[in-house]
Amino acid sequence: MNKIITKGKIVVFLWTMIFALSLSNSVLAQTVRKIKGAVTDAKDAQPIPGVTVQVKGGAGTSTDLNGEFSVSAKAGDVLVITFLGYKEKQLTVGSSDKYNINLVEDSRALDEVVVIGYGTQKKKLVTGANVQVKGEDLQKQSTTNALQALQGQAPGVQITSTSGQPGEALNVVIRGKGTVGNSGPLYVVDGVQTGDINYLNPADIESIDVLKDAASAAIYGSQSANGVVLVTTKSGKSGKSQITFDAYFGEQRLPRQANLLNAQQYATIMNEAAINSGKSPYFTNDAIAAMSSGTNWIDQMFVDKAPTQNYTFGAQGGNETSNYSASLAYTNQQGIVGGESLSNYERYNIRINSSHKLYKDIITLGENVSFAYINNNGIGVGNQYNNSLRGAFNTSPFVPMYDDKGNFFDNSNSDWNNGEANPYATMYYSNQNTNNNQRLLGNIYLGVEPIKNLRFKTTLGLDYGAFEGRSFLPVYSLSIYSFNDVTNVNQNMSKGRALTWDNQLSYNFNLKSVHNFEVMVGSSSYQYSGSGLNASNKNLIFNDLEHAWLTNATNTEGANIGLGGAPNTPDKRMSYFGRLTYNYKEKYMLNATLRGDGSSRFAAGNRWGFFPSVSAGWVATNEAFMKSTSGWLDFFKLRASWGQVGNQNIAAFQYLAPIKFDNTNYIFGQEEAVLAAGAYPSRLGNPDLTWETSEQTDIGFDATFLNNKFSVNFDYYIKDTKDWLITAPILATAGADAPFINGGTVRNSGVELALNYRDKIGDNFNYTIGINGAYNKNKVGNIPTNDGIIHGEVNRLYDNSLEFYRAENGFPIGYFWGLKTAGIFQNEGEVSSYKAPNGTLIQPSAKPGDVRYVDLNNDGVIDNEDRTMVGKPNPDYTYGINLSASYKGFDFALLASGVVGADIVQSYRNQANAKANYSASILDRWHGEGSSFTTPRVTEDNKNWTQFSDLYIKNGDYLRINNVTLGYDFGKLFKKSYLSQVRLYFSVQNLYTFTKYDGMDPEIGYNESFSSGVDLGYYPRPRTMMLGANIKF
Repeated sequence: MNKIITKGKIVVFLWTMIFALSLSNSVLAQTVRKIKGAVTDAKDAQPIPGVTVQVKGGAGTSTDLNGEFSVSAKAGDVLVITFLGYKEKQLTVGSSDKYNINLVEDSRALDEVVVIGYGTQKKKLVTGANVQVKGEDLQKQSTTNALQALQGQAPGVQITSTSGQPGEALNVVIRGKGTVGNSGPLYVVDGVQTGDINYLNPADIESIDVLKDAASAAIYGSQSANGVVLVTTKSGKSGKSQITFDAYFGEQRLPRQANLLNAQQYATIMNEAAINSGKSPYFTNDAIAAMSSGTNWIDQMFVDKAPTQNYTFGAQGGNETSNYSASLAYTNQQGIVGGESLSNYERYNIRINSSHKLYKDIITLGENVSFAYINNNGIGVGNQYNNSLRGAFNTSPFVPMYDDKGNFFDNSNSDWNNGEANPYATMYYSNQNTNNNQRLLGNIYLGVEPIKNLRFKTTLGLDYGAFEGRSFLPVYSLSIYSFNDVTNVNQNMSKGRALTWDNQLSYNFNLKSVHNFEVMVGSSSYQYSGSGLNASNKNLIFNDLEHAWLTNATNTEGANIGLGGAPNTPDKRMSYFGRLTYNYKEKYMLNATLRGDGSSRFAAGNRWGFFPSVSAGWVATNEAFMKSTSGWLDFFKLRASWGQVGNQNIAAFQYLAPIKFDNTNYIFGQEEAVLAAGAYPSRLGNPDLTWETSEQTDIGFDATFLNNKFSVNFDYYIKDTKDWLITAPILATAGADAPFINGGTVRNSGVELALNYRDKIGDNFNYTIGINGAYNKNKVGNIPTNDGIIHGEVNRLYDNSLEFYRAENGFPIGYFWGLKTAGIFQNEGEVSSYKAPNGTLIQPSAKPGDVRYVDLNNDGVIDNEDRTMVGKPNPDYTYGINLSASYKGFDFALLASGVVGADIVQSYRNQANAKANYSASILDRWHGEGSSFTTPRVTEDNKNWTQFSDLYIKNGDYLRINNVTLGYDFGKLFKKSYLSQVRLYFSVQNLYTFTKYDGMDPEIGYNESFSSGVDLGYYPRPRTMMLGANIKF
C-alpha cells in the first residue's frame, strides 16, 4: 500500500513538473527580450557593417562597424537579414539570446544595378553592350589616374598611356577608331558631361560603366559616337558612420633602357660611314682604343627611385532620410625623367556628396561636388620638335655632362660637332615652368515623387576650370645653335565654365503585374564660355623660375613684348531625349531611345540632329522549357541592338569663311615696295556642314553557369561611321583655302569576350580567374578627295622626312605607308641582276650593303607607286587577365593586359644629322658580304635606307603585368571595436612586359593628327614598388 501511495505521489509530481515547464515555455515564448548577434561574410569571416536585421512584420536595425546588432524579439519570431550583394537569410529566434550569422555572396545581386544614361537599371534587364568595373577593383591598382586602373578590365576598351610623365592623359579608344578627328569618348561624372577624368582621385570612385554600343550611348546623342564612360563617385549609406584612411608610398624606376652606342662604338661607326661615303676616317685605331665609354645620355636623363604617394581620408554614413560621403586626398608623383625639378605632379582633392529626403520622402535634395587643385611642371613629350628625350638618342657620347667648374658643358668650341648640345641641359633650360589647374565639377539636384513611381528630377551641373602658368627661359650657351642671350618670361591664364541644366520626368507602371513599363522624357541645355590671357617679356632682373614674373622684366621695347587676350569660342547645345523600357515578366525586354541635339557649331538649317536606337533581350532561362538546364545553366540572356550616334567634336565656325587681316602681296598707289594691309577670306565657307554619324549593330549574350561560378559575356558588332570633316578638293585658283566638307567612311567590326570563374577551396581559400579579349577590324571606305586619300603630315620622323601615314579606301585609319624591302644587296652581282621584267635595272645607284626595295608595280623605278601599307598602329586583338585570391586575412591580385597585331614606327635618329648617334642595333649592320641580311651599311647621308620603309616598322605586340598586389588584414589581431579593417599591402605596378619590341616601352598612346604608334623617344611608364594601407574605423 505504501508503495502504491509512493508511486502515485511520484506520478503527480511528474505531471506537475511537466505542466509547469509547459507553462514557463509558453510565458517565455510571449516574452520580448534583447537578441544580440554578429553578421560576418561566409567567405572570409569579416564583419559586415550596415546589414539590415529586421523582425518579420516588425521593427529592425542595422549592424555596426563590427557587424554586431541588437534587436527586440521573442521566441518564434523570424529575423530577416539582408544586405546588397548577399543572399537573404532568415533565422527563427529560439531560446538563445545571441546568434552568429554568416551571409553568402549572391553573385547575381552583386552587380544587380548598373548605371545607364540618365538612370540605373537591373543588370539582368540591360539589353545594350555595357561593362561595369567596381571602384574597389580600381583602387586596388593604386594609380594616380582611374583610367590607368581600368586597363585590361573592359573588353573592347583600349587604354594606352600618352606618356609616362606624371599627370599625362591616357588615350581611350572604344571599339576602334571611327574618325580622323578626336576619337576619345564622352565622360559623364555623376551626371555631368566633361572632357576628361584625369583630375579625379581613384579612391573616390564607386563604379565606372562603359557604354560601348550605340543603343546604350544614343541617349547622349551628338556626344557619344566614340562611346560613353559613366563615372559614379561614392555616396553614403544608411547605418553608422564609417571613417576610412587609405595611403600608399612607392618608388619609381625606369623598367627598360634603350641601348645607344658608347664613344668607341660611335667612333667606329662614324669612321665606317665616312669610308663608305668616299672620305677618310675621322679617328685612328689608337685614338679609338684610348677613348673612354663617353656619356650615356639615357642614364643622365633618367632618375632612380622617384617617389610617388597618395593619402585619402574619407567619411560616410547616413540614416533613413539623409546620407553623406566626403573625402580629402593628396597625391604626388615625381617623374623618372629629370626628377622633381622638371617633371612633377601634385594634386589635392575634395569631394562632398549628400542626399536628403524631405516632406514624407516626396522630395529628394542633394549634391555631388568634386574639387581638384593641381600643381605640376613637365618636359616636352610631343613630336620631334617638342620632345625633350629625343636629344638623348641623337647626341654623341663625346659631349660631357659638365665642365671643370661643374656647369653644364658648352659644346660651342668642339672640334667634332659644335652644333650638338648637352640634351639634359637643353631639357633643363627649355622646361623651366610651373602650372596650376583648378577644377570644380558637380551638380545640385531636386527630385519630386508626388505619386508613387512618378518622378521628376531637375539637375544643375557645373564644370569649371581655371589655369595659370609661368615659363622662364634663362641665359645659357650649349652649342653654336643652342643658346639664349636674354632672359624671357611668359605668363598665361585661362578659365572656362560649362553649365548644364537637365530635366527628367519618368513613370514606372505595370499591367496585370507582368507587363512592366518605364517611360522617361527629358531636356538638357548646355552653355560654355571662357577666356584666356597671355603675356611675355624679356630682360629679367633675376635669373630663376621662382622670380620669373612680368613685373621683374625690364624690357621696354614694344617689339619684344607679347600681349594677347581673347574670349574662348562659345558653345551652346539644346537637347530633348526620351526612353521607353518594357519587359514581360523580366523575360522579354525592349528598349527604345531618341535624342535630338541642336548645336551652335553648325549653320542654321543644319544645327539639329536626331539619334535613335532600339534594343531587345530575351532571358531564356526564365522559360519553362529551360528548367531542365537549371542544374548547370543559371542564367542566359540573348540581346540585340541598333542605334545611331553623332560626333560634333569639330572646331567652331568651320562652316564660315573667316576673314583674315594681314599684309598681303598687293601694292596699291604710286609708292613702291610697300605692302598694303587688308582683309580677305582665308577659307571658303560651307553652310552644309553637319555631324559625323556612327551607326552600330550589336548582337550578344550574357550567361552564368555552375551555380553562378562561371560567367560568359559575348558581343559581335559592326560600327559604320560616316561624314568625317575633311578638306574639299578645289582648284588652286580658288583664291582661298579649301572649305571643310563632310565625307569619308570607316567600318569597325569585331567581337568581344569576357570569361570569369570564381570558386573556393575548403572554407577559407577563395579565388577568381578573369580573362577578356576583343578583336577589331578597321577599314576605311570612300573619301571624296581628288585622290581618295587623307594625307599625313611631313617632318614628323626627322627633319625633311616625307609622309608616312595616311587614311585611304580599303586600309585602316592611319596606316603606315612606305616601301617594302627584300633584304640587303650582298655583292655587285645581286645589284646588277635586280631588274624589272622589261630588263631595266631597278636600283642602278645601289652598292653592296644597301637595301633592296621591292618594285611593286614592276616598272623598274622605285617611287611612290611602290609604296603600300607596311604596318598599322591599331592592334587586331586586345586582352586582359585578372587573377585574385584570398585566404583568411591574406589577399592577392594580379592584373595584366596586352595587344596583338600592332606595329610601331621607331625613329630615334634624326637622319638629317650625319653625326647623330645610333641605337646599339646598328652594330648588326652590313659590313661585308654575309655579315647582315636585315640592317644595311652606314653612310654619312644614309640616303639609300632613310626612305620610309618596313625597316622602320617594329613588332608592337606585348603582354604587360600591370599590377601585382599582396595584402593582409590585421584588423582581427587588434581586437578593437572601433577598427574594422587594418590592411597592409605591397604592390608592384608595371612589373614586367613581355615583348619583342626593342624600345623602352611598346605601349605608345601618343598620337598627333590621326597618326599613332610612333616612337620618337617615348617617355616610358615607370615601374613602381609601393607599400600601402587601408584602414576603416
